[in-house]
Amino acid sequence: MTKVLVTGSAGFIGYHLSQLLLEEGLRVVGYDGMTDYYDVRLKERRHQMLLQHAHFTCKEGMLEDFETLHALALAERPDVIVHLAAQAGVRYSLENPRAYVDANLIGTFNVMECARELGVQHLLMASTSSVYGANTAMPFDEGQKVDTPLTLYAATKKANEAMAHSYAHLWNLPTTMFRFFTVYGPWGRPDMALFKFTRGILEGTPIDVYNDGEMYRDFTYVTDLVRGIRLLIDAAPVRPESPEDIAPGDSLSPVAPFRVVNIGNGEKVRLADFVDAIEAECGRAAMRNYLPIQPGDVPATWADTALLQSLTGYAPQTPFREGVARFVAWYREYYRV
Repeated sequence: MTKVLVTGSAGFIGYHLSQLLLEEGLRVVGYDGMTDYYDVRLKERRHQMLLQHAHFTCKEGMLEDFETLHALALAERPDVIVHLAAQAGVRYSLENPRAYVDANLIGTFNVMECARELGVQHLLMASTSSVYGANTAMPFDEGQKVDTPLTLYAATKKANEAMAHSYAHLWNLPTTMFRFFTVYGPWGRPDMALFKFTRGILEGTPIDVYNDGEMYRDFTYVTDLVRGIRLLIDAAPVRPESPEDIAPGDSLSPVAPFRVVNIGNGEKVRLADFVDAIEAECGRAAMRNYLPIQPGDVPATWADTALLQSLTGYAPQTPFREGVARFVAWYREYYRV
């Protein structure tokens, strides 16, 4: 039975991925720091649900704590590592940049060291659409240069991609980086827009809408996203014998078993329309506080998902209104409102 180590297993995406892997009969070992960046009770509840599965175990520890992470990796000897744990959030990186250096740079290095020592079959790690930074040619595809990150968060994720490529090259470590596009859905993070908007609308408090709502995001429903990750686990890259062996549109490195893959819905949605959908589900209008675009924010994101489809035969496709309806239903049930 394949064993998968999932870092960030009590997180939004890590929880959903762990659930999917367990449902498909895999063993999952979770690792999470349970930090207080947002309500820890939400993280604890996610882990409690995962622990109902006989094939799930977990360990609490920080990514920066190499001894704890290393001991767990040696004891469990996973076949695959999916590294999702990180200090997330674009805006928080303006307030507490050191948290991003500690978790996203040092922590990711620790994960790669464990993967190298164990010689895992496949290392998969989360990047972000934020690495596209100031790029304007859309939809964003994996072949574009990503030399203009606009936040330290994005810069740490670009650094992770570069770090991972070097390890894949030096140690022949099959590695896939995935760039997530605006993930949303039930059990989401309270610092994310959908969560904030829903809470504000239901409580009758103002919501901050940046750039007068004229921003565009490729909203990707969380169960679609983790399905993409699950399928990519079985699509480990192989070092090509020559550059001519790389298919057109493939981001496979010519010198390493390394690939970058977008996971997005493949559709850009106007922020104002997203708020409209939340209002419709909540049954009341929002008190919109229109503000200028924030430092580090980009006006639009939009994923080219052709590579994901080519590798897995799959592409996320949940319409944003349907996804919003599912989230609002979860929010009402969880918070009893």
